[in-house]
Formats: sequence, C-alpha cells, structure tokens
Amino acid sequence: MADRSPEDIQREIEQARVSLAGAVDQLVYRTSPKRLGEQVKQSLKQKAQSPQGRAVIGAAGVVVVLLVVRRVRNR
Repeated sequence: MADRSPEDIQREIEQARVSLAGAVDQLVYRTSPKRLGEQVKQSLKQKAQSPQGRAVIGAAGVVVVLLVVRRVRNR
C-alpha cells in the first residue's frame, strides 16, 4: 500500500465529496417533476405541429366522441 499523508487523504475525500455533490445535483435536475412536465409538454406541442401529430390527435378526438356517444346512448 502506498504511503499517503493525512493531507493527501483529506484532499481525496474533499474531491470525492465535490464529485458526489455534482452527481446528486445532476440527478435532482434530471428527475425534477416540474422540468419533466415542461419537457413532455414541449414535446407534445412539437408533435402536434406535424401532420402525423395532427392525425393522431384527430383520431383520438374521434375515439373520445364515439365513447361519449356510446355512453349517452346506453343510459
């Protein structure tokens, strides 16, 4: 085992703490519910602007209307 001074060990501990703090900060940022919600919202807006996105939204609307009509008729 290499001879290390207490100062070297303390320096390594501090470097590890800084590195760990950075990793924790990244995890907090990446898993933020508010940020994830905004990211999903922006992604959906972008997809809705494309012809394929509009077709999917239209098809989903038709399905919802059919389900509502079916529910009303069965009462």
